[in-house]
Amino acid sequence: MSEAAALRHKQETGSVVGTPRADIISNADLLEVDCEVLIPAALEGVIDERNADRIKARIIAEAANGPTTSAADRVLNAKGVLIVPDILGNAGGVTISYFEWVQDREEFYWTLEEMNARLRRVMTRAIDDTLRVSREHGDDLRLAAYMLAAGRVAEATLTRGIYP
Repeated sequence: MSEAAALRHKQETGSVVGTPRADIISNADLLEVDCEVLIPAALEGVIDERNADRIKARIIAEAANGPTTSAADRVLNAKGVLIVPDILGNAGGVTISYFEWVQDREEFYWTLEEMNARLRRVMTRAIDDTLRVSREHGDDLRLAAYMLAAGRVAEATLTRGIYP
């Protein structure tokens, strides 16, 4: 099956389902495909203790909220799978929403280039900080991201007080 055939079928029917000469595979099987990077991007808890040992990806980049359970995290970390946690992997959308809120509140406008540059700075810092904490403490990226987040909330609470 070619990409062109899949696109043509999608244009004609509204779906890629039923594309001629295409293999049909379940959502569960899709998670276990031999690939370098797996991006669970829709549902919570799809990678769990029942299927974690069959995941073949070397990297899991979580784009959904909570697609990997704690039990699966332990299995995958023991296998050496790098997990980019949801708190980091889908933070770009939250960051852009914050930028939009700031623009609305302050009544000014950033160009697309300015937004992308700001997003790049924020996300690069987040990734660098998470990697640094992970290396310093010997923990996985999820725990490192949580450590950073908890530390930042604690610092803000001390700085602002409990009741601002």
